Amino acid sequence: MERLGINAAFNPGAIYHNGKYILVVRVEGLDRKSFFALAESENGIDGFRFHDYPLSWENNDDEETNIYDMRLVKHEDGFIYGIYCSERKDPDSDDSSSALAEAGLLRTKDLSHWEKLPNIKASSQQRNVVLHPEFIDGKYALYTRPQDGFITTGSGGGIGFCLCESMENAEIKDEKIIFEKKYHTVYEMKNGQGPAPIKTEKGWIHIAHGVRDTAAGLRYVLYIFATSLDDPSKVIARPGGHLIAPYDNERSGDVSNVVFCNGLIVDDRGDVFIYYASSDTRVHVAKSSVEKLTDYTFNTPEDPYRSMPCVEQRKELIRNNLLLLENGLDTSAK
Repeated sequence: MERLGINAAFNPGAIYHNGKYILVVRVEGLDRKSFFALAESENGIDGFRFHDYPLSWENNDDEETNIYDMRLVKHEDGFIYGIYCSERKDPDSDDSSSALAEAGLLRTKDLSHWEKLPNIKASSQQRNVVLHPEFIDGKYALYTRPQDGFITTGSGGGIGFCLCESMENAEIKDEKIIFEKKYHTVYEMKNGQGPAPIKTEKGWIHIAHGVRDTAAGLRYVLYIFATSLDDPSKVIARPGGHLIAPYDNERSGDVSNVVFCNGLIVDDRGDVFIYYASSDTRVHVAKSSVEKLTDYTFNTPEDPYRSMPCVEQRKELIRNNLLLLENGLDTSAK
């Protein structure tokens, strides 16, 4: 007889710590309440084993109802921070399903003992808040996603960026949008930062999720962009289209036609492990490398946002491939 059943395990935060690949998984019970469970693996692909107990910490917030989608960041200040979505009932709405979203904040040094810090203050609802792993001008940097409502972004324009003096009383102020929503793209309805960005020789590489509306409902995909090493709020590369989209059985689950990522690991060999969930149900991993992601990010054409310029891009690609064929060169990677 099942007393406390499990419905899904998805949207894991991820970190490479003491030579192990560690996920902090969002686990959802049959009662719809989510919690965090830590699993670790020797190789990052399989053999993950959960610790005996889920994560817990002292929390005196009686209004916080649900917690989920933690981003893990090892910051240069010496702490590992976990930022998650803290959900509560909207007290000003008669709709029993209406909710408010805030950015909950934890920190640890050993992944065993967690200190709860005050939720990050903001003038709007915030989901998908992510800490930049390095100081910027001596300050903490946050990637944000302002939204007017719990589900819809409303006037929120896309992925934001701001600086904070301290994480102990963090507040989102002077927020600016660095990657905006755009009509007829994979991120036309809303978009948000995934995990913390990867530092490469050419720039910070970001994985984000983009959402568009279709006749079958919302479709979530993952896409990539890059920002400057000197100024992480300045976008320097925008490869067009999506990186990962839901296909085949990934399209089925509690919330269909969705892939979502808030966990990524770069190990000491330069291998990249992208942990993503499909349809709010299960976890997958895609393996790449810093070299391959850098190539993809900086050599994939940007979206020109109109069909005929897209045609010209493809004609140019065809011309180049035909020239390679004439010269007897391999075109498989082109």
